Amino acid sequence: MTPDDNKALYESRPWLKWYAPGVPPDMEIPEKSVVDTFNEATEQWKDKTALIFYGRKMNYRELRDQVDRFATALHDLGVRKGDKVALLLLNSPQFIIAYMGALKAGATITAISPVYVSPEIKYQLEDSGAKMIVCMDFLYDNVEKSGVKLDATILTGIGEYLPGLKKFLGSSVLRAVYQKMAAPPVELFEREDVYRFQDLIKKYPPNPPDIQFNVNEDLVTLPYTGGTTGMPKGAMINHYNFAAARVLANNWFGDIVQPGKEVVIAYLPFYHIYGQSVLMVGGLAEGYTQVLLTTGNPDDILDSVESHKATLFFGVPSLYEGLRDYERTSRVNWKRIKILISAADALLADTAQGWEKRTGVKIHEGWGMTETSAPGMVTPYNRIKPGSFGVPLPNTVGAIIEPDGKRFLPVGEVGELIFKGPNVIKGYWNKPEANAEMFIDIDGETWLRTGDLASMDEEGYFYFYDRKRDMIKYKGLQVFAREVEEVIVSHPQVKEAGVVGVPDSAVGEKVKAIVVLETEARGRVSEEEITKYVAERLAHYKVPKIVEFRGEVPKTDIGKVSRRELREEEG
Repeated sequence: MTPDDNKALYESRPWLKWYAPGVPPDMEIPEKSVVDTFNEATEQWKDKTALIFYGRKMNYRELRDQVDRFATALHDLGVRKGDKVALLLLNSPQFIIAYMGALKAGATITAISPVYVSPEIKYQLEDSGAKMIVCMDFLYDNVEKSGVKLDATILTGIGEYLPGLKKFLGSSVLRAVYQKMAAPPVELFEREDVYRFQDLIKKYPPNPPDIQFNVNEDLVTLPYTGGTTGMPKGAMINHYNFAAARVLANNWFGDIVQPGKEVVIAYLPFYHIYGQSVLMVGGLAEGYTQVLLTTGNPDDILDSVESHKATLFFGVPSLYEGLRDYERTSRVNWKRIKILISAADALLADTAQGWEKRTGVKIHEGWGMTETSAPGMVTPYNRIKPGSFGVPLPNTVGAIIEPDGKRFLPVGEVGELIFKGPNVIKGYWNKPEANAEMFIDIDGETWLRTGDLASMDEEGYFYFYDRKRDMIKYKGLQVFAREVEEVIVSHPQVKEAGVVGVPDSAVGEKVKAIVVLETEARGRVSEEEITKYVAERLAHYKVPKIVEFRGEVPKTDIGKVSRRELREEEG
């Protein structure tokens, strides 16, 4: 086939034939703001339970009242359309109230990871131009240490929406997770620019300002991402992007998923685009009941799945890997859940197979990026192909091009995944150079360069190999770090592994594996045994030249192996 034939194949969308019954190739995307969608949902499902927070229930009517009160407060404090409001919060009712309230006041949200330290917080606050922050009280110390001058700080305690005795238990549990954190001194509230969240909710009536949105231009949120390269960048997600993400994702499984009838376990952090777009914003729009968990504690997750009879379950590979080998996992009736999805990282074949053997349930995979407002591709309902993260959603197209060019590659060849659709952002906040790198123009059409190395098979299913930046060059040959990691992790005595390239003047880069052994295997499995195991399964140039055993590998805040940190260690 010629390059033009290859392009035509992708544009023909060969994957459409595998869509579930009732799912069209293209869906109408309403030009409706997140605020309007939220208002309609809270009217339609007034008396339905919106949130369950460790036993405390809140219906859609009460949630709407709290959101409107907070929006009124922010407006009175000076928030105007286009202002940036930062959130430094764990999953909690406060996150949703602050998020939706700030949007109703006309603001754009920038949510910060609770595990960030002061320099990271300082960078995001200054880069986004945030004028105000809503913060968990025990996380405030890092904000103070950042030295950033803000117009206002609103503090809230984790116990404010917990029932009874759990108010005290909640604080003690979180102090164990976020070590050395403590509530700020009472004197802090004597400052004119510091407010208590609950004081504002009680003081102000539910009379938010009437803000008119341009859905194609006005921003909902600026989630910060590493993108394909460099320092974190604020992805400019507008109202139309979120409308597209919601419609495409929520209708992907056809009639299997019912508005107003689903229960989801919301342990995925809302500051991350996966939890924020798919669970929080998408779930509220569809009238779901969300069971909020502040951390990914496995016992809390399992208890919540069973006690609240969850119908949908969204996870990440590291969670499925951990639960697969967890004793209590078998006590849950996973077959009652309609759909299990894994996204945000590649699901190892060993994990998927082990999970199905343990629970009798298959995992649907998904792919997406912050730059696609979260969802991009998902496995068609009950047509899972091992190793594939699925096919493009309606209204979208994925394609494979040569990594350093524009030529479209044929079926089966590995190249860079490019993507286009209504959920793709217009660019990064104040980063014109990064925008130039992120988008590519081919024959007058603009595509998102994902930085992912992937391939497409003859049925239109896509397969992930690695991030472009994680590919190792050994004597001019390409080594995919993920492929080597997957083989190492399949060793029965290996718990997890990270693989990176180590600069070497003779060969370019040597393959190095950082390996975490199962507890009982430590001191009993040698470096030579690992290299021999890999050599029996991969070509010689992919075999690690260096093996280092550790007690753990660095992880990102959603549980991925952080190869960036491993590379930085190697200089």
